[in-house]
Amino acid sequence: MLLQMQESASMQGARLYQQVAEKLAAAIAAGDYPAGTRLPAERKLAERFEVSRPTVREAIIALELAGCVEVKGGSGVYVTDTEASAFSAGESDIGAFEILQARMMFEGEAAGLAAREMSDAEVTELAAILDEMVAENASESTAEVADEKFHLHIARCTHNDAVVSVCEHLWKLRNHSSVSARILEKVRQAGSKPRIEEHRRILEAIQDRDPDAARNAMRDHLQRVVQQLLDATEAEALEQARREMSAARQRFALP
Repeated sequence: MLLQMQESASMQGARLYQQVAEKLAAAIAAGDYPAGTRLPAERKLAERFEVSRPTVREAIIALELAGCVEVKGGSGVYVTDTEASAFSAGESDIGAFEILQARMMFEGEAAGLAAREMSDAEVTELAAILDEMVAENASESTAEVADEKFHLHIARCTHNDAVVSVCEHLWKLRNHSSVSARILEKVRQAGSKPRIEEHRRILEAIQDRDPDAARNAMRDHLQRVVQQLLDATEAEALEQARREMSAARQRFALP
């Protein structure tokens, strides 16, 4: 999956989804996609701009937040503003997939280090936080406070200030990037919540003082979060594909 998030060398630089959003906005302004028309399928846009489909999704969400397009569930993405050439994404607005890729790298290593460095009292506290997550999942809350608390407790229990600083910064980016927040909102709307068993495996590996198992459990968990985001943001595209397939079947149906 990490390879799926690597992009064409033709679009090197920071914030690839922003570059795609700006190119797509320019195409809209040039009349390629007039107001009221539906944008091409995600796959076609990915081919046109030579990037991955997750990057196209983030670009579309950026344009949606800017009011340039409207995402209609089960129908597609429609142009609402042909003056979209003025679109310019914020420099600090990092996308959710890029943040998750960084979290896999840093939080995986943090879990491995924490398995060696955590005190017994800190492990007990981590178990209590997991209980909080269970209770939070059972409630109607969408804040996911316990999830963040669980991950940052592991980082802090490495007793390495540099590791703590990086992990805290990544969570701030996750919570404050408008594009990331919109994707997370779609995940919540799809009914997805933090997976308790995945967090329990991380806890058990740390309890066993097994750095390799803790590292792998964390990476596996975050990889599954990537899949959650992909599934949630693909739901509309899948519904659109089903409608188009159904229409094609009707056109070619025998009388």
